[in-house]
Amino acid sequence: MTIRATNQADVIPLRPLPAAADPAPPALPPEPLWRDLVGEVLRRERRAQGRTLKDVSEASRISMAYLSEVERGRKEASSEVLAAAARALGLSLADVLALAGERLVSLTATRSRPRSLGTVGGGRPAGPAGPMGGVLLAA
Repeated sequence: MTIRATNQADVIPLRPLPAAADPAPPALPPEPLWRDLVGEVLRRERRAQGRTLKDVSEASRISMAYLSEVERGRKEASSEVLAAAARALGLSLADVLALAGERLVSLTATRSRPRSLGTVGGGRPAGPAGPMGGVLLAA
């Protein structure tokens, strides 16, 4: 046996490489952004109450321009801003986050690929409380 042969390690691929003739897997749509989901919830709740952006802006003491950008997912609002907007709509911050979480779950359920049980994300093992490590989003 040569020195070169003894320095070579066996490589075990984590995922089998696709055969040259195999077509590429279909691309998944991008993950939804949290700011888009939260903005969608705020806008939907405001419209469901028949309220204007100006009305909610005044009640929450958030500028109309900034609130509009939050609703459109253009701005990443702080928890204080989100809580003020939620209060102006008669909701709690927890309500807004739970509604956004429900929307995230529904969107990702339609785009998720089957995974082997007991793993999350890039094949990492799930913790004892599941893939979120014990975090539960509930309404």
